[in-house]
Amino acid sequence: MKKIAVVLILICASMQANAQLFTKEKIRNRENVDKKRWSWGYYLGFNNYGFKIDYIDQNEIDVTRNIGFNVGLVGNLRVNDYIDIRLEPGVVFANRNLEFPNLTETFEREREVKSSYVHIPLLIKFSSKRINNFKPFLVGGASVSHNLSSNENNPNDNSAGEFRMKTNVANLEVGFGIDFYFEYFKFTPSIRGIFAITDELVQDNDPNSPWTSEIDSMKSRGLFINFTFQ
Repeated sequence: MKKIAVVLILICASMQANAQLFTKEKIRNRENVDKKRWSWGYYLGFNNYGFKIDYIDQNEIDVTRNIGFNVGLVGNLRVNDYIDIRLEPGVVFANRNLEFPNLTETFEREREVKSSYVHIPLLIKFSSKRINNFKPFLVGGASVSHNLSSNENNPNDNSAGEFRMKTNVANLEVGFGIDFYFEYFKFTPSIRGIFAITDELVQDNDPNSPWTSEIDSMKSRGLFINFTFQ
């Protein structure tokens, strides 16, 4: 009975603490920061890029996803208390490894795909009502990525060790995060999914290439974890 009583007391205390967290009024940091028509900031973060591969016939390519790095700026246009339009231009460094397990030993089975994207998303941010010093939100929109590491126009292909990718990519993006209001700045951690809608693969010159002939399309899939300061 004593153990049950202790558990009930802890549960009640936890419920009371949670109730105070969401209902008790606290001193609001930077109370008017979201009232500005325009606001600016910057972000740092990490990414994890892979590929969605559609095959012509049954085939399989192993994609190894590696951790990359993001950095960029934020321009925010306030529409009302709950909607903002954001432009977040930045640079994204991504790295993926491809393995072709079905190739014979005559051919190279591994390719490293390094990408340096100039990434420009236009997003709509849907925020909840601010609760004391934090405010959750959802975000979604579209983006374009210009791959500075693209070798789209390289005449050499996989037969010469070059896995070619297109320069420009269109994407859809969706994610969520939380605005935290501190005394001197607003800090926002967020998670966002990136879904390319255009094919990025440049087919090899040989239509029967063992590397690309069985691939119908190859589109990036990425996960961003960003930390924004405003």
